[in-house]
Amino acid sequence: MSTAAATPVRTGQVLADLLPASRVRDVALVLGGAALTGLAAQISVPVPGSPVPVTGQTFAALLVGTSLGAGRGFLSLALYALAGLAGMPWFAGASSGVAPSFGYILGMILAATVVGALARRGADRSVWRMAGTMLVGEAIIYAVGVPYLALARDMSATAAIAAGLTPFLIGDALKAALAMGALPSAWKFANKR
Repeated sequence: MSTAAATPVRTGQVLADLLPASRVRDVALVLGGAALTGLAAQISVPVPGSPVPVTGQTFAALLVGTSLGAGRGFLSLALYALAGLAGMPWFAGASSGVAPSFGYILGMILAATVVGALARRGADRSVWRMAGTMLVGEAIIYAVGVPYLALARDMSATAAIAAGLTPFLIGDALKAALAMGALPSAWKFANKR
């Protein structure tokens, strides 16, 4: 039997679980996740021909979900959405309330929950598993956001896809690539400690 200590894989945990457990930690993580998403939404670039801008909020929402897990990720994004509906100006471009792009925010709540559950099963530990996790999260956001956009703007499905999906694919691929490197690297660092 070898005496060399092997680093545990830590399945069943997300990165936030590495912090000492307490209610204060969980509240701080939920508030921090909502705030991070609100800050990332301020990175907003208009897209010609689309009522939906390119923002950092999708990246933040998926990062929050994978880092905090399903429950805290859901609570963070739900808090983000509810505060924005109540008038806090932290949706894209310092806006608040219901807009044609609000469906994407609803999709982010669901996506953060799903990617958080996948992360708890180890989907954030390797580059390729993280790529799949990000693709699932992005697909969920679009599956809710694009139909909402079509309904809100009385657009055909083709027009909604052209305005609310196609212009964002390259940016989302870049965001996924960032996450693919960041989270598995964070786990490698945590396992070395």
